[in-house]
Amino acid sequence: MSAGDDIKNSTEKLVGKAKEGIGKATDNESLEAEGQADQTKASVKQAGENVKDAARNAGESLRRDKE
Repeated sequence: MSAGDDIKNSTEKLVGKAKEGIGKATDNESLEAEGQADQTKASVKQAGENVKDAARNAGESLRRDKE
């Protein structure tokens, strides 16, 4: 995963956390839910990037083993 993707996902997660906190503090259930959704989306993207990285690393390992 590129550093840019990692930063982007982390930022999205932090923004979601902030929205959730503001929503709780202001008793705004809609904003709180939006923040939770943002965090979930960021986590799913991160998991997808991790799967891609694992597949790429496995492929590289297999190529090295054949040499």
